Amino acid sequence: GHGRWRQYYEHWADMTIARAGKEVVELLPELAFHVPPARVFDKPIYSPWLSGELAGVLQSEGVEEVIVSGGEADMCVLATLLGSIDLGYRTILAEDAICSASDEAYENILKLFTKRYSHHVEVAPVDAILE
Repeated sequence: GHGRWRQYYEHWADMTIARAGKEVVELLPELAFHVPPARVFDKPIYSPWLSGELAGVLQSEGVEEVIVSGGEADMCVLATLLGSIDLGYRTILAEDAICSASDEAYENILKLFTKRYSHHVEVAPVDAILE
């Protein structure tokens, strides 16, 4: 594995593909419909930035803005947001397109990015982002 994941997966074994099944990480049909032209970047860790592949594609295509959605607000979403900030993207968190295993974690991430990181990240519902 990558990083310090063994203990995590031992503790949260139900979150592994081996236990939960591959279908839990497959795109929803509503999203898969857009591939292609959209592309999927798989990641073995919280952050999508470490390999450099995603950042390289975004840079080569002149992307300046990243809209973040996803599961586990206090893990993958958090790592994605912080990496996006570090790389200089205008970063938008789709507040109604993220989830977490607990309501408390979800609320804490929204609070963190609306209060502490409000100069770095814009937080808005999907409808407002798409306007």
